[in-house]
Amino acid sequence: MRHLMSPMDFSVEELEKLMDLAGDIEANPAKYAHACEGKKLATLFYEPSTRTRLSHEAAMLNLGGNIMGFSSADSSSASKGESVSDTIRTISCYADICAMRHPKEGAPMVACRHSSIPVINAGDGGHQHPTQTLTDLLTIRSLKGHLGNMTIGLCGDLKFGRTVHSLIHALVRYTGIQFVLISPEELRLPSYIRSDVLDKNKIPYREVVRLEDALPNLDLLYMTRVQKERFFNEEDYVRMKDFYILDSKKMELAPKDMYVLHPLPRVNEISVEVDSDPRAAYFKQVQYGVYIRMALILTLLEIEVK
Repeated sequence: MRHLMSPMDFSVEELEKLMDLAGDIEANPAKYAHACEGKKLATLFYEPSTRTRLSHEAAMLNLGGNIMGFSSADSSSASKGESVSDTIRTISCYADICAMRHPKEGAPMVACRHSSIPVINAGDGGHQHPTQTLTDLLTIRSLKGHLGNMTIGLCGDLKFGRTVHSLIHALVRYTGIQFVLISPEELRLPSYIRSDVLDKNKIPYREVVRLEDALPNLDLLYMTRVQKERFFNEEDYVRMKDFYILDSKKMELAPKDMYVLHPLPRVNEISVEVDSDPRAAYFKQVQYGVYIRMALILTLLEIEVK
């Protein structure tokens, strides 16, 4: 039995197969409409989510399966003090596969050690968000035609942004990747990721504060929101939340073939006027998220569709 805790759980070759499967699902949805009949997905979400929870559920429904679960810790027995290990043992009696989001780093790992069904890490604290990373990889490959040889700007909350951390881990395995890390001093990429991932793998990167300085040289811009829920006090959040706002004027500085991605939800870091720019790809990203999660569910359940 296999779980997904980190994007590193799949080799580059396995990721290619997963993305190829997602591409076939996009092209031939009817072929997969009954692949998971009789199977159940449990979504165990201990903190709020729109896209991640609903895209997992949409993926299973598109495959002909069923869904169950909870959307907050308050609506589960966690509010009574039940442990993650006891919850997953229970859920394993009801479902065939589960997706878990938890505010504590490592909670899905605890779950998979006590589970008798595949567990998908749907985000744990500021640590990892592997299914978003799979979505990002599929989006980049679909839009650019490849996953190597490009300069990627990561902008905003690089300190707490689990989507950024996961994406860096995944992309350093491709040749010709370099990063521009765009953030204020207070939200810089953690030093352990710079040293243990970027430096260790000899990945070129530079750190800048001004978004305008980075835009002209990017193949891809990955925007993130400043996450209120990761701050210890309101004052720091208010001070940082409007540090970056991508608008039409700034987009004029960017190459004509530079795409803008965002894991969503956005607050105001991307102006709505950018939505009509053909380079704005964040809503396409949402759709790719359903295809890749369908492919992931099939892969973890070891279901082959001929």
